[in-house]
Amino acid sequence: MSDTELLQTPFHAWHATNDGRMVEFGGWHMPVQYSTIVEEHNVVRNAAGLFDISHMGRLRFSGDDACSFLDYLLTNDVSKLQVGQVRYSLVCNENGGVLDDVLVYRLPDCYMLVVNASNRTKIVDWIGQHISKFNVDFEDQTLSNAMIAVQGPKAVEILAALGAETASKHRYYSASPMTVAGMDTLVSRTGYTGEDGFELIVPSNAGMELWNVLLEAGLPFGVQVCGLGCRDTLRLEAAMPLYGHELNEDTDPLTAGLDFAVKLEAADFLGRDALIKIAESPTGKVRVGLELDGKRIAREGAGILSGEQSVGEVTSGTFSPTLQKAIAMGYVDAAGSETGTEVEVDIRGKRHAARVVNLPFYKRAK
Repeated sequence: MSDTELLQTPFHAWHATNDGRMVEFGGWHMPVQYSTIVEEHNVVRNAAGLFDISHMGRLRFSGDDACSFLDYLLTNDVSKLQVGQVRYSLVCNENGGVLDDVLVYRLPDCYMLVVNASNRTKIVDWIGQHISKFNVDFEDQTLSNAMIAVQGPKAVEILAALGAETASKHRYYSASPMTVAGMDTLVSRTGYTGEDGFELIVPSNAGMELWNVLLEAGLPFGVQVCGLGCRDTLRLEAAMPLYGHELNEDTDPLTAGLDFAVKLEAADFLGRDALIKIAESPTGKVRVGLELDGKRIAREGAGILSGEQSVGEVTSGTFSPTLQKAIAMGYVDAAGSETGTEVEVDIRGKRHAARVVNLPFYKRAK
């Protein structure tokens, strides 16, 4: 697919003229970095990063059966959501495999799903296959609005500088409409970096104005514009799964350690019967964290070994800018998943010593 065929966010021209290194990602033309991934990673950990995340899918549901339909579609208990709450959930196929991991919002007049960019078309098609029995109005609003993330310990101060002082009173995983720099904005205290922060949604035609005021207000607090590259290193330090790596249609959420987002007794959701069977008879694999000796990075697909026996496979790896260690996540046999277990990782034919460690690798101070 050529660059001209890729979808573009409302900020595309800004990225291209401000030295964003542009790449294809999930069918979109997106900036992977501006300076270096390590520099952008560190600014999010210590100050604040500004991210264009308009490529994420935003799907709106309203009507009498909106809650019932989402309870059928998702693994978490949507009926328990109060207005203003946000929950992590999963969309599964009939075999319990993960089609996507999502955030579900309960808003004053509707529900909203935020889905991964690479899975948006698949999830929209999946919704179309199952929505006809419900009285639901469904709209894909991805192209009609913009989404920006402000992530880092200075995020609260940046929003306060724009008149959104009430954002500081938001609990983590909550959302509400509020005014930011005079603009009607949906603000949620959510993110994918392991830091405090917010995600903001406005109509596409207001996106550039919001971007500019956030950037200007953030400069005294050390804000920098960041690309997708550091989102990956940040989320890996925080042990957040990434679809296509830790999650896919052949991996179920229980094996992935996401039991907290699966409410088997709440509703008869798609994939529930299969997940009940997996809960009763686990797959024998466990998602774990690994610390490696040295600086070599264990990439996706690298084998995990105990002696001469293969015990698992790496799903994501990096050299952690925060911890200054090589880290990885992967799936291993349950018998070898205990913290402290010594293993080796095969990196391009050479074995490197590693050990199983607790997740997350990094947890911000409250």
